[in-house]
Amino acid sequence: MLQAGIVGLPNVGKSTLFNALTAQEAALAANYPFATIEPNVGVVAVPDDRLEPLAKIVKTDVIVPATVEFLDIAGLVRGASKGEGLGNQFLANIRETDAVIQVVRCFEDENIVHVEGSVDPIRDIETIQIELALADLATVERRRDRSERAAKSGDKDAKKDLELLDRIQPLLEEGRPARTLGLSEDEKAIVKQWFLLTRKPTIFAANVDEATLADPEANPHVQAVREYAKNENDDVVVICAQLEAELVALDAAERKEFLEHHGVTSSGVDNLIKAAYHMLGLMSFLTAGEKEVRAWTIPVGTKAPQAAGTIHTDIERGFIRAEIISYDDLIACGSRKAASEKGLARLEGKEYVMQDGDVVDFRFNV
Repeated sequence: MLQAGIVGLPNVGKSTLFNALTAQEAALAANYPFATIEPNVGVVAVPDDRLEPLAKIVKTDVIVPATVEFLDIAGLVRGASKGEGLGNQFLANIRETDAVIQVVRCFEDENIVHVEGSVDPIRDIETIQIELALADLATVERRRDRSERAAKSGDKDAKKDLELLDRIQPLLEEGRPARTLGLSEDEKAIVKQWFLLTRKPTIFAANVDEATLADPEANPHVQAVREYAKNENDDVVVICAQLEAELVALDAAERKEFLEHHGVTSSGVDNLIKAAYHMLGLMSFLTAGEKEVRAWTIPVGTKAPQAAGTIHTDIERGFIRAEIISYDDLIACGSRKAASEKGLARLEGKEYVMQDGDVVDFRFNV
């Protein structure tokens, strides 16, 4: 399962957000640095409005959504790349993740101490970015030493490595993330092997207070984060971690009423989960029967046999074809039979590239 790591400076709302994401009090949310020492791990359901209507059509009460794994990682401080605070542990934890959600404090509260003494989201973002860039710079320098030795002996791959290093190193020396560098697919495959922290796709979670949630664009801190993210080609999701934590104890109707009371129509956590899922390059195909309705996670671009393999390796091994109906067509027709009668069910072979929302019945023989 792919993982997204929740990072940020101490006391910006990381653990509160993690609690809201996982709908449990699993993380220790405390008003002091390093309340989270070991990374808490939570498997979170991806909100999908398609599952319940589909379940009604096939008459099942069992719904299994897609999931993504979130890690709540200890807070970082200046000097982390040199081992300050819990820096070495922080860097090791984030290196294991596939994507980063950086929680940025965009609210004022004199009762919650900020590690830097004041609220300045851009300074906070840059603090983490610089520490990650410094860690990557050390990685790049070690890689350069090895590649230079190999290039002298005529290794062509080492020469390609050096060309890439010459493009990446100046960015890191400026404190900029390596993900801002445009790379070809072949170059991406090479750089992926270096496990650079700043290559990981990033979402900034702008954590606001309840008073500004209804109109976050009026919050100058949010404006600053959006402008910064635009320059780095990163995503921004506005959340109120404290409010989201309060939503955990409410049922669906109460959640809706509570959100409307605060001037919003959707949960920031739901938006964040969806953003993280898609940022990781994932999508869902659906299966529906009397036993259950389930969303299955696959990378975008997956072909039908490999999608079948996510259900069971035997189905991939014995794949014959896939019977596919688009979700919209199935809902409009009201049943598989009606969709088939209208010619909306189609048989696809081994080269078919799956689409998000395909409702699938795999045919196989083993």
